[in-house]
Amino acid sequence: MNKKLGMAVAGAVMAFGASAANAGITIPAGDWTIDIGGNVNAYYSNTRFDGILDNDVDGAPGGENANTISTGLLPAALGIGGKTRQNDLDIAFQFTFFTGVDSNSEGTVGSGSGYYGGDLGQNNGAGGNSLNIRQAYMTFGDASWGTIKMGRDLGIFGSDAILSDMTLLGVGTGAGGNGSSTLGRIGSGYIYADWVGQIAYHSPNWNGFSFAAAARQPWGNSDNSDIGFDAKVSYEWAGDVSGKVWVGGLHQKVDNSAADPALFGASHDEDTVKMMEIGGKVSFGGLTLVGYYYDGEGAGLPVVVRGNTPASGLGLWYGEYDVDGGYVQATYTIPGIGTKVGASWGQSKIDQAGGDFKNESWIVGAYHPLTKSLNLVAEYTDTDYDNVKVVNDVCPVGCSGNGGAKTISLGAIMFF
Repeated sequence: MNKKLGMAVAGAVMAFGASAANAGITIPAGDWTIDIGGNVNAYYSNTRFDGILDNDVDGAPGGENANTISTGLLPAALGIGGKTRQNDLDIAFQFTFFTGVDSNSEGTVGSGSGYYGGDLGQNNGAGGNSLNIRQAYMTFGDASWGTIKMGRDLGIFGSDAILSDMTLLGVGTGAGGNGSSTLGRIGSGYIYADWVGQIAYHSPNWNGFSFAAAARQPWGNSDNSDIGFDAKVSYEWAGDVSGKVWVGGLHQKVDNSAADPALFGASHDEDTVKMMEIGGKVSFGGLTLVGYYYDGEGAGLPVVVRGNTPASGLGLWYGEYDVDGGYVQATYTIPGIGTKVGASWGQSKIDQAGGDFKNESWIVGAYHPLTKSLNLVAEYTDTDYDNVKVVNDVCPVGCSGNGGAKTISLGAIMFF
């Protein structure tokens, strides 16, 4: 594979091997090499909700059963990048455009402009979805001393967790609502790394050891008074038994004076987000094992913010509360066939003012390479939510309770 894919596509390659994406368009342009690549994916998902996520009351969105055709955890993407070497420096740029295939708009009950409104003209391709530029960055450096990255890209903290998640090529949790992507294991195994503005340094590889550190645009900060920082140290090795281990951290102050105490407990003028992570991945004989754990305070959001889609673990921070979680995963590639089958379990916990909140999920999946560019995907996800807050027109300030979601998803993802 001779092209430089965007981080999202590269993450899928890391998770599933080069056969997931080994085609692309490379265009010589003077001193530059321009690379074009991306993916398109679509899944049919059937999700059955219970408990507080059922929303089985008059005027409420959703219900106990949801059927959607949408993208999965990895939105459809088109990436355009370029690279060259000038004055003994490797320089490059990357822009990646993300979108989904969901044709529903979000709105309010009776407004005539939403997924449960009455305006059919706003409930189709004319009124749904959006284009999002999650990557826009430049890099410069040299193999002898490392690389500096400036711009918007996937955050360092939590990046290995999501890039090692088998549902990166599938759906995982969070199906049944509207939006350009589902959640995979976001909020039920790891905190979302997100796409953030950053100035980062990535070291050379010293016999498998490397590190990365960044100053980053503050997350969830109402006045941008303090910059954020994250970093990671990792060791990677090859051979019959290959693998990687990493340790990371994140630190940021956040102004919570505008936080709604009805949703998040008593607000604070200023809190500190402190997070740590440790993870590892080992592969041998077609079997890959992943283990990941995070711990800290001030990160995550125990609220359903999009239809029936629980969004714990997104990059919204309010209040001083403890968080922790992690996941374990095993995948096996069947010899001669190439089908990868996998199973994983994970959870995320938040100690919040109204009681502890927990997401816990089991996911099993099969990922078959029909061609070198096209993968067929089937997954089953069973998620339990303890003390989750639901925000909708029936509970505009949030209703707390227990619930669950069981999803069957079938679809395909194509790389180019």
